[in-house]
Amino acid sequence: MTSAQEPLLVSAVRRLPPGYFALVMATGIISLGLELEGFHASSNLLLAIATVAYAVLLVLTVWRAVGFPRDVVADFSGPRNGFSFFTFVAGTNVLGARLAAAGVPMVPYVLLVVSFLAWLVLGYVIPGLVVSKNQGDDILAGLNGTWFIWSVASQSVAVLAASLEPSAGEFGNGLSIMAVLSWGIGVILYAVIGCALIIRVLTRGIPVEQMGPPYWVTMGAGAITVLAGSRIVEMSDTAMVSVMRAPVAAAAVVFWAFATWLIPALIGIGIWRHLIHKVPLRYEAAMWSMVFPLGMYAVAGIYLGRADDLPIVGWIGGRFLWVALAVWAIILVSMLISLFRAASRRDNVGAVQPTA
Repeated sequence: MTSAQEPLLVSAVRRLPPGYFALVMATGIISLGLELEGFHASSNLLLAIATVAYAVLLVLTVWRAVGFPRDVVADFSGPRNGFSFFTFVAGTNVLGARLAAAGVPMVPYVLLVVSFLAWLVLGYVIPGLVVSKNQGDDILAGLNGTWFIWSVASQSVAVLAASLEPSAGEFGNGLSIMAVLSWGIGVILYAVIGCALIIRVLTRGIPVEQMGPPYWVTMGAGAITVLAGSRIVEMSDTAMVSVMRAPVAAAAVVFWAFATWLIPALIGIGIWRHLIHKVPLRYEAAMWSMVFPLGMYAVAGIYLGRADDLPIVGWIGGRFLWVALAVWAIILVSMLISLFRAASRRDNVGAVQPTA
């Protein structure tokens, strides 16, 4: 059966982008920000959307893995798409952190176990497949902003572990170790991937068509490092936290400054891409990878302002939350319009197909 003859839902599952869990990441983090700012009704609405999106994407992802394993393996081993699978880890942890803030029992712990295991497995499988199935030049040419989602996933484990630690009782010490461990790994991954990206820019350049929304993850990875660090600073005074509290707090401020510096640069890249080089601006699933960093920057600023007694940082985060919410709403409407148009085109094609 050709793709033109496939039912619409089957075709959509087969072509499902591996990074679509960024929708859950974006929705969940903005929901958390609204909750922190006291907008409980709006926060709960976005929490419901994130939960439904997570469940639907989980079903579709399992369906795709069972029904189209070759497509999934091709995505796993491709340097342009492979690291997008880490959005599942980050989406799971962001949803878990929001549910923990809502006081939902047990579910956040289950999500942490699932995400931690997925993070460990994917952290070896994806880089291994990418390196083994691609030559060095091909890997460098395929390196893009989605690689930073590996760092984001590591930091998301730290965020959820640190969020659960205060109420974990005897398991608190284990969660503190998990939080500091994954935070440290996330920092190293951010540095390594950043160096690799600089090498690509200096040696090969990046075509304007490829400078898309995923490059915003460079800022989002820095912002979630701030959030994870702020949550670690707030944890109980365990042996691991006592050793790391001061350097983690200092690093959080540095990463916040760097993430702030990146925002004008990323806006400038967008202007250069769409206004100067006339690359069409249309909906794509990767746009959720742009919304998430905006929401994460806002929430990271709010937490950093409280954890390190930096009210100006918290004020900036609170104002930036509304920017993130506005962009989220625009992308959501664009997604719904895109899905409607795709369904309409398929119906029109089917209407003119000759009968057997």
